[in-house]
Amino acid sequence: MKFTQYFLSMRQRPDRASIKLEWIQSVIDYPEKEVIQADGRIRRWAAISDAEGKYLRVILLPDRETVHNAFFDRRFSL
Repeated sequence: MKFTQYFLSMRQRPDRASIKLEWIQSVIDYPEKEVIQADGRIRRWAAISDAEGKYLRVILLPDRETVHNAFFDRRFSL
């Protein structure tokens, strides 16, 4: 898994520090929903059972392997 500098700096925030790398990998590998943005970035969501079923959104660069952002999406619904 590769990361942008933006992701690495955002990971320092208290609300993002608890997001485990294995959760991010799980969303990448087994998304419940995927949307490709106009700029080519890929948004993927999946529920994380270890986080009370909250949905984790992972944003990948167009190369489909570099993580640009990851956060729990409070407004997500299937």
